[in-house]
Amino acid sequence: MEVTLNSTSPLEQIRTVVRVAGGRALVGAGTVLDESAAAAAIMAGAEFLLAPNVNEGVIRTAHRYGKPVLPGAMTPTEIAVAVEAGADIVKVFPAATLGPRYFKEVKNPLDHVVLMATGGISAENAREFLQAGADLIGVGGKLVDRQLLAADRLDEITRRAAELVRTVRPG
Repeated sequence: MEVTLNSTSPLEQIRTVVRVAGGRALVGAGTVLDESAAAAAIMAGAEFLLAPNVNEGVIRTAHRYGKPVLPGAMTPTEIAVAVEAGADIVKVFPAATLGPRYFKEVKNPLDHVVLMATGGISAENAREFLQAGADLIGVGGKLVDRQLLAADRLDEITRRAAELVRTVRPG
């Protein structure tokens, strides 16, 4: 589960989710833009960091504390720079805009890189991205949106999550 640092009271949210999850979920921080934000998120309990870009300071900070880091990249050059900087996984964003075929094309020369498709991933397209070469998927607004949370519609979020799992793991 990711708490984005550009949300309201993100460090408090991380602390709360870590406490409520009680070890049943990994909680991380997203939209980590610099070293100080990375350190603050880790001190709040984040177990992993996601960034929208490649920032070597964020990568160094994550590794200093033994946490995996997933910087964002779009082009093959950005993906290679992320890997060279020490990215554990490269978050390719915006995946839906690029399309599944993009992953097939990029994985041809960069088959050693672990790529996570994020941005516009849903139960309807997740399997296609995985089949095309994405190693992992990240699902955000198509699974949990602000309106469902505000309406306390956890049943709908649960239904969407189950549908997503059925889609990527049929049988």
